[in-house]
Amino acid sequence: MKTILTFLSLFTLTLSIALSPRADHSIWNTLLKENVTTTGKVNYKNLKINKNSISKYLQELKNHTPGTDWSEEETMAYYINMYNAYTIQFIITKYPVNSPKDVKYSGKDIWELKLVKMGNKSISLNTIESILKGYGDGRIHFAINCGAISCPRLMNKAWEAKTLESDLTRMTKIFINDLTANIIKEKKVKISKIFEWYSLDFKTPKTTIIDFINIYSKVQIDPKAKIEYLPYNWNLNE
Repeated sequence: MKTILTFLSLFTLTLSIALSPRADHSIWNTLLKENVTTTGKVNYKNLKINKNSISKYLQELKNHTPGTDWSEEETMAYYINMYNAYTIQFIITKYPVNSPKDVKYSGKDIWELKLVKMGNKSISLNTIESILKGYGDGRIHFAINCGAISCPRLMNKAWEAKTLESDLTRMTKIFINDLTANIIKEKKVKISKIFEWYSLDFKTPKTTIIDFINIYSKVQIDPKAKIEYLPYNWNLNE
């Protein structure tokens, strides 16, 4: 019995050492619940007051990077939260501003800055977006938020592995059926520039952008419908 207990203790210890520690998203979850409305409006003024909490969360992300034993859902949630948190961090550092495009550091847009800290590495928001696009799921574009009115809304809770799939579908449906973002009719559609900029992420050799939209749209679009793209509103989403 003693031998068995010793073996189990050693096995448990070995397992705990082998597992990569997970990032704790609770600080970010609280900040989002307190400062983002259900329609995605962001209270940047209050977030700036609570900048120390954001810095603490970003440190948490820096210290707990995805390990090889993380699930795909854990990793995706990590990168989505990182993208959204750093976007807000960059904006509140310069706030008040009228647009995320007004935020410059050494002449560079926030998406180009290699100021996102992951362990000993420094990457950019564009790099995070590329990592997420690598999963081959167009819904990812409705999870990350660039800080502009025309951007898909910022979810007012942290992304988590256990609800990743349902939240990706929910946020995609919300954006596609939002009349301020897309005007969808059976024979003619006026849709977000996101579908133009990232068109390859929404279609395959056998499917079209309309096919993708029809999965989530309340109004079913004719496959031969005319597509137009709406102007993008870069004003801050506050």
